[in-house]
Amino acid sequence: MIDFRKVKTETTAITRQKDQFYVGTGNIYETVAILAKRANQIATEEKQELNKKIEEFASSNDTLEEVFENKEQIEVAKFYERLPKPTLIAIDEFLNDKLYYRNPNKKNEGDF
Repeated sequence: MIDFRKVKTETTAITRQKDQFYVGTGNIYETVAILAKRANQIATEEKQELNKKIEEFASSNDTLEEVFENKEQIEVAKFYERLPKPTLIAIDEFLNDKLYYRNPNKKNEGDF
């Protein structure tokens, strides 16, 4: 699990050198596939964590007239809105060698 409080990366997209994405795989398309899978994993973890926190504030007897704003719930929502997007976290992990990946179809480097 990722501790989203400790993630230190950009919160907006920035221009990158495409040569950085060839380093580990030698193929930009393979790198994009790896980043997409990792971003999906991060998004799923983030959603599960958010749902757990939202459930803490859920009330079983809410009706449409009795819905009120919960300040803690608003703070949780604002926290998750300020987090970097999952794709930016995945790119940061890839570029800083924090991401483990392998292609089971490749036996040697250079195989397609």
